[in-house]
Amino acid sequence: MQIQQENVTISTQGRCLLNITKEIEHLVNKTNTTHGICQIFLKHTSASLILCENSDPAVRHDLEAFMDRLVPDGDKLFTHNEEGPDDMPAHIRTILTQNSLMIPITAGKLALGTWQGIFLWEHRLVPHQRQLVITVLGQ
Repeated sequence: MQIQQENVTISTQGRCLLNITKEIEHLVNKTNTTHGICQIFLKHTSASLILCENSDPAVRHDLEAFMDRLVPDGDKLFTHNEEGPDDMPAHIRTILTQNSLMIPITAGKLALGTWQGIFLWEHRLVPHQRQLVITVLGQ
């Protein structure tokens, strides 16, 4: 069993869903792991990781529209707004989603379904540098 780990920085342009599948696949390929697990951890509380439909951009638009309705920016309910009206909503969005994913590696590739992609979901309105820790365990 071998373990390899890399830190990766992803630049966001503000609130959006970024497809990071290619970046993760590239790291897995570098390890030469044929069977194992790829664990992706996001070191932030105002962005998240999701597996999502990777073909039709309308899915990502609809997810954002749903989240906007569920957790609107500037809601008077929230007192934590030190960094702006999107501050607490970004934290809630992260809690409702996730900041870590585990994906099997089979025959040297991420075992994603046909329409699955790995997305970093930036919940803040302004650009950020997001830190990922990618750990590959396997043989």
